[in-house]
Amino acid sequence: MKIATYNVNSINARLENLSSWLKSEQPDIVLLQEIKSDFNSFPFFELQTLGYETKILGQKSYNGVAILSHHKIKIIHENLPNFTDENSRYLEADITINNTTYRVASIYLPNGNPPYNNPDDTEKWQYKLRWMEAFYNHAATLLELRQPIILGGDFNVIATPKDVYDPVAFKSNALFRPEVRQRLRAFELLGFYDAFRAIHPIDTGYTFWDYAGASFPNDMGMRIDYLWMNAFALDRLCNIEVNKNPRQGSKPSDHTVLQAVIS
Repeated sequence: MKIATYNVNSINARLENLSSWLKSEQPDIVLLQEIKSDFNSFPFFELQTLGYETKILGQKSYNGVAILSHHKIKIIHENLPNFTDENSRYLEADITINNTTYRVASIYLPNGNPPYNNPDDTEKWQYKLRWMEAFYNHAATLLELRQPIILGGDFNVIATPKDVYDPVAFKSNALFRPEVRQRLRAFELLGFYDAFRAIHPIDTGYTFWDYAGASFPNDMGMRIDYLWMNAFALDRLCNIEVNKNPRQGSKPSDHTVLQAVIS
């Protein structure tokens, strides 16, 4: 079984890029973030012609998450339970493949940085911290399930200094501040495993490069997209890799694909 996560940064703008990757890799499950589309403008038909059932939690022009699968998708939660949120950032489902039911979620964690025109505004930062607390609480309940769990997406957190090209430059950034790194570490200590680091303890594994400043050709990136697995899923992990082809393709997202193979 192949599962992947991809912040597509507007699905309608990147549909050709996404379709090319889907045709090439044929993943069984795809977790998409930042689809920037509501239900009426989402390209369900185009994805269906590629063999994918699709469920979305959409939002016009901003945010939005989706789950694609060659197999039937049973939605469990739209948005985090017990957390009121006007933004579309969390979609959880069960998908059964070869008699194994996987619990998966597509996650677009808040960025948390202030607006460029108001650097003293802390509203987005406080929202990020509240969101992470609610996510931690829900993740703790998921570990009660006796099935493989895979939580993937754009977490907007740089876990360690080796996960960004210049840690000093990002010292005060909301993606790298100690408060969010500590919360991500607390989530990990619950019993979730960073699948990429389980296989690649040293590689950079960058999944995001800014459009500006020739960041991609100079590999000035960061690792903020993850596939987190519980022990039942990690025991089945065969391989995981960053696929840079979508970032090198036409009209790319500023993110690229993280994809794993599960036995």
